[in-house]
Amino acid sequence: MSRHQKAYALLLLTTLLWGGNSIAGKLAVGQISPMLLVFLRWVLAVLILLPFAGAKLREDWPLAKRHLPLLVALGGCGFALFNVIFYVALNYTTAINVSIEQAGMPILIIVANFLFFRVRAGWPQLIGVILTIAGVALTASHGSPAQLLRLDINFGDAIMLGAVVLYSGYSVGLRLKPALHWQSLILILSLSALVISMPFAAWEVTTGKAQFPGLAGWAITLYTALGASVISQVTYIRGNELIGANRAGLFINLVPIFGTLLSILLLGEDFHLYHALALALVFGGIWLAEHGSRRLAAAE
Repeated sequence: MSRHQKAYALLLLTTLLWGGNSIAGKLAVGQISPMLLVFLRWVLAVLILLPFAGAKLREDWPLAKRHLPLLVALGGCGFALFNVIFYVALNYTTAINVSIEQAGMPILIIVANFLFFRVRAGWPQLIGVILTIAGVALTASHGSPAQLLRLDINFGDAIMLGAVVLYSGYSVGLRLKPALHWQSLILILSLSALVISMPFAAWEVTTGKAQFPGLAGWAITLYTALGASVISQVTYIRGNELIGANRAGLFINLVPIFGTLLSILLLGEDFHLYHALALALVFGGIWLAEHGSRRLAAAE
């Protein structure tokens, strides 16, 4: 398998697991409160990682210690605060708005990479971004893009834009990470997320808003910890390393597509023609961007 094919496989798995996270979020309603879910997913993630990553982190600690502020910032932004804001935003705005706002991530990543690192995006990549956003819009609007013009912008949308900025910054910031073993890196980021999510869970408990999980809640939490936290973050980081943040970020727009398809398969929602068109737009946009990027790289 070539370097590019490996990156595509990793990023497809990443976005499939993140799409599953949206299903877990739907199922979590009434089973576990949002801040407690964020906190417990990172407790479980750290417990899963420690047995095999702890020894590697001890070896890498001298290097990790020198870059600890950066690593804590990456874990805080990409792992903890994004999810905290995501859950809060959904209390004030709709899933449609959130899907559209997340579609802005690839654009922010491209802009930030140019501003800070002078990484340029070619026209095929930019057109690919537009096509994937069109696919997300088609999915989020249930096949009626005109209704997007009637969406209300509110507090939830404003803070969700903050979450989009945070995850875009995390994606671009991975360029600066030290040369740690992936086990050490993911454990430090997860520990950072655990610590940063603590006060949010504590607030939920002390204000009486916490809902502690039963058996179903723990099953949902385990999925978010293993699938949507540990495995997906490892595959996203590796995919990012292989093809860069600009190209890896474009795959993020598969998340609402996979989330919708999983809703059809697992929750019994109906499949419509616009789902197939949206899937074609997103995959077509990614193919165009990747084809253009690889031709540009070959020419250089």
